[in-house]
Amino acid sequence: QVQLVESGGGLVQTGGSLRLSCAASGRTFSNYAMGWFRQAPGKEREFVAVINWNGGSTYYADSVKDRFTISRDNAKNTVYLQMNSLKPEDTAVYYCAAAPGLTYRANDYAYWGPGTQVTVST
Repeated sequence: QVQLVESGGGLVQTGGSLRLSCAASGRTFSNYAMGWFRQAPGKEREFVAVINWNGGSTYYADSVKDRFTISRDNAKNTVYLQMNSLKPEDTAVYYCAAAPGLTYRANDYAYWGPGTQVTVST
């Protein structure tokens, strides 16, 4: 089992920045690729970004590319999502998740956090 807890969400104005953190406990954190997903009201959960076990590979959804950065610190069992130039359409609940390999498919992720709300105001 891997337990995940997100933090760092909140209310920010358009153009602002937030950094989300996801702290992991349980099984060896570095065994897993870590992903961020988000779900806006009335919409399906969507892929945001993923990072492989050692941080050497990252992938992003086109909608966040060049604005968001995913990173991890295996010594701290934590994955981060730095979000810059935020837009109202980034408003959603953000979830971190752990998967055995690098993937953008939500069904491939075995462990999920409870989520943290990000709201971007106009």
